Amino acid sequence: MSNKKEPILSAVIIIYCLCFVFRLIEYFVLRTDETFWGEAFVHKLIGIVILIIAVRHYDFKPAEMGFTKNRALYSLMGGLAFGLLVFLPAYLVEIIITIMQDRFKALDLYVSAYSVNGAIGNQTGFLFFVICIVGNIINVIMEEGIFRGLFQKILEKKYSFILAAVIGSCFFGLWHIIAPARSYYDGTMSFNGLMANAVLLAVTSGLVGFEFALMTKLTSNLYMAMGYHFINNTIVNMLHVVSSTGTDEFMVMRIMIAQSVSFVTILIWYILAQLGTPHS
Repeated sequence: MSNKKEPILSAVIIIYCLCFVFRLIEYFVLRTDETFWGEAFVHKLIGIVILIIAVRHYDFKPAEMGFTKNRALYSLMGGLAFGLLVFLPAYLVEIIITIMQDRFKALDLYVSAYSVNGAIGNQTGFLFFVICIVGNIINVIMEEGIFRGLFQKILEKKYSFILAAVIGSCFFGLWHIIAPARSYYDGTMSFNGLMANAVLLAVTSGLVGFEFALMTKLTSNLYMAMGYHFINNTIVNMLHVVSSTGTDEFMVMRIMIAQSVSFVTILIWYILAQLGTPHS
């Protein structure tokens, strides 16, 4: 039984701040995502190293963290398929709207990086697809490993699953305010724009993080969340709706539809699972 006086939340905050410092360095100094690589991957590689060190410090086993062998491929494929299924209606709505406006041209496949203000770049070379895929694999391993694996495991030493998931999701939401913060620092976004985008990203990312926590609880591993997380990040960088007046003009709406459908689906699944669980 864990000691209730153990500084659980303090430990999570320290690890989070350490990871966030490297995130700040990459976004504000290295700016790797603005280079040939188009991906901010350095701090995530460092995050994986921090994850390994923390796991050894707490003497957690990989299976306890969600990195289990049992049904790993099944859960991963389920997450990938679920991601594609929820984005299908989102893309269809966007396409139908542009068709009704007589502006639809095509679905286009290329690699783009995104800032808060819109798309950057248009790369069709094979190497860029590889970089995008590898970068997103690194991303999901680090973020799911840290937020849904390590933090959830540490927090559940003291708190209930739901409270631990809420706390971890709040940290995950704050993790995503870095892009508007840099845009404001660079002078490409007003202070009001910074505040609006920071709140929007913190809230939406926090809800997505909570959804990933529910997925992890339901499947007893990290792989479904990793699969869906990968699709969620990759598809908007690769598959684009082109109209006569621009590209991805309704991208925000598309993402909101996909996220809403997925969140409601997972929440209903979790509630039904809880109702079906016998209580002593």
